[in-house]
Amino acid sequence: MTNDPARLGPDTFADFAHARTPHLFRLAWLLCGHHAEAEGLVQETLTKVYVRVSKRFSAPLDHPAAYAQTVLTYTFISARRRRSSTEVPYEDLPEDGVDDHAATSDIKIALHDALAGLKPLDRAVVVLRYLDDLSVDRVAQMLDLTPGAVRSRSTRALSRLREGVTR
Repeated sequence: MTNDPARLGPDTFADFAHARTPHLFRLAWLLCGHHAEAEGLVQETLTKVYVRVSKRFSAPLDHPAAYAQTVLTYTFISARRRRSSTEVPYEDLPEDGVDDHAATSDIKIALHDALAGLKPLDRAVVVLRYLDDLSVDRVAQMLDLTPGAVRSRSTRALSRLREGVTR
């Protein structure tokens, strides 16, 4: 992958996507809470980034990794606003022979359940701020909020998370 982020184009996109997919998937899984939904969100995000960098007359991206993360977050929030976002996948699926250690971890399950109880924007704030370790200003910029709104949303969301985990 090229070290110059401004040179991200269709020819270097595959290297960029390969390098950023694990981070984007982690973020998507924390936001969605479901493996398949997270995979779809990452795929949709990378498609949008590719379309952006492959436009002939578009300006080069200054920070393609940050752009991809922002696209992923906005895509998640807009999908939750749609009516179809209330669909719930089946809880029990047949085993396919893959040992999923994340599903057996009580802490991860409790975190997943607590995050699922938050509104999409609050969930995005918590995930970006505390699980992805971004600054208040960066989260505010990504979500088009004021820093004060990010702080107040995170305070209320953390309070609801504590209530959900201690039950």
